[in-house]
Amino acid sequence: MLKHINSEVLLTRPITVLFDTDNTLYDYGPANHIANQAAERKAGNLLGISSDIYKAAFKQARQDVKVRLGHTASSHNRLLYFQRMLEILGFKAQLLIALDLEQTFWRTFLVNAPLFPGVVEFLQLLRRQSVPIAIVTDLTAHVQLRKLTHFRLEETFDAVVTSEEVGADKPDKRNFELVLDKLKVNANDGQVWMIGDSPSADIRGGKTIGAVTFQKVHGDLKIGSGKDAPDYAFSSFLELHEYTLQKILSDQTPELTTVKNIAK
Repeated sequence: MLKHINSEVLLTRPITVLFDTDNTLYDYGPANHIANQAAERKAGNLLGISSDIYKAAFKQARQDVKVRLGHTASSHNRLLYFQRMLEILGFKAQLLIALDLEQTFWRTFLVNAPLFPGVVEFLQLLRRQSVPIAIVTDLTAHVQLRKLTHFRLEETFDAVVTSEEVGADKPDKRNFELVLDKLKVNANDGQVWMIGDSPSADIRGGKTIGAVTFQKVHGDLKIGSGKDAPDYAFSSFLELHEYTLQKILSDQTPELTTVKNIAK
């Protein structure tokens, strides 16, 4: 059920609802694990290296990229990880192999990343009620737009902001200011809802614009505390949909538009 964390915040009809993508709309962990295994097998076949060698080189490559780029969208770029891994292994500029490994990773990832139950129903409810909805996400635009298209959500959101557009990952306030600007929404005009899984990125970031924050918790995720504590926490979009329908929005308003490509 929806857990009310901050008793000082009471819900009203939102003027917009913002969503994180990874580990919020779908379960990131299993998809990432399976995709990593697929890339490891491909690297073993192409390069003739053992699992231990691959894992050690990939770990070092990922660390090198993140240290060099800091908290930016490119610091999550799998292609850069694989390019650097090949360099560490002494293969130098093996461009086709780097691209092959990246494509293998993302193809496998997407096949194994179904939306959480209730996501589509909740998005449809907000659309029926003419509540603007948007994505605020880290990582590069190409990868995140590819995910949303794979989920058949390409015509669902009114705006999308990736941290690549801003030059810094969440919780940088600029990500949230940019999405409000794209939506032509003033946060002072009513409640903005921010929904995400990460206390340090989504919850902290949402608070920079005064949003009411909702943390999606599942698996071993812990509810944020202190400055990163959400106003509300929930484990199922089905529960959030039902609560919002019964307590916040009336679902009697006739549909103004039909979202053809929303996931079915």
